[in-house]
Amino acid sequence: MRRLLHNRPWLITLAVLVLLAAVNTVLQPSFVQPAVLQSNLTTFLPLILVAIGQTYVILAGDIDLSVGSIVALSNVVTVSVFAALGNGPDAIPYGMAAGLATGLLVGLLNGVLVSVLRLQPIVTTFATGIVLAGAAIWVLPQAGLPVPDGYWMVYSGTVLGVPTVLLILAAAALCVAILSRSVFQAHLLAVGGNRAGAFQTGLSVVRLRILAYGLSGLFSAVAALCLTGETASGDPLLGGALALSAISAVVLGGTALSGGQGGAVGSILGALVLGLIGNVIFFAGLPFEYQTLVQGLIVLLALAGGVVVTRRTA
Repeated sequence: MRRLLHNRPWLITLAVLVLLAAVNTVLQPSFVQPAVLQSNLTTFLPLILVAIGQTYVILAGDIDLSVGSIVALSNVVTVSVFAALGNGPDAIPYGMAAGLATGLLVGLLNGVLVSVLRLQPIVTTFATGIVLAGAAIWVLPQAGLPVPDGYWMVYSGTVLGVPTVLLILAAAALCVAILSRSVFQAHLLAVGGNRAGAFQTGLSVVRLRILAYGLSGLFSAVAALCLTGETASGDPLLGGALALSAISAVVLGGTALSGGQGGAVGSILGALVLGLIGNVIFFAGLPFEYQTLVQGLIVLLALAGGVVVTRRTA
């Protein structure tokens, strides 16, 4: 049992998720209805995507505090391209491509600063986050600029009878499954576990870290496209709280902040746990002023419990 928990720490997160889902169902009987499940998934999906990208950075022993600003910048770039091209159906692929390219390029830039110039990851990404937030406000000083109707209608609707948000989650899970069996993730774990040893064995540590940051930026951009579909507009302040929430989700999912252990499956579960914690607090009828406090305490206890379990099963 100990070995199983050590190799798959996300099982603990899964158990917590099932418990929270049961409590949520008691407090909100309509929780299991398809429409409510789709609504919840729409709310949770951006955090899930950002947490997936953050996972690969943390696996290599780094961290990315700029993901929230990447989301904001990708969002305003997307809607600005929509507006520049007439906000019609033909503008949708160009706007989406611009948003994705923005996230990817910024992520790669973070990787270059951290791995090539050897700047401290936490300081560097905090600084780039500030710069990107300023850039987002420069691109779109005020929230606004509606998106094409077809964009938000498809995002909030279905494709061949399947909710679009579920298809996006399935695509993200497929990417996670492919990467989990790839040499790339194995090398990332080696870099996070022992960077000097990985370098001495011939691994391209610089390239792996750059690619990890690139993935983080790309998943953040996909999250931005989801938020663009959900809000149907641009907002330079979008995604401000996603960075710390994503890191919490990654750790809740059993990935060590020191790197070298964990995976994105746990991060998906961790993001769902965070979302359900918010639901349980809301439907429990706690006063508004206590909701954030209780949510923070629950997350803190969950993180501390994960650390204790990990040490005992090591």
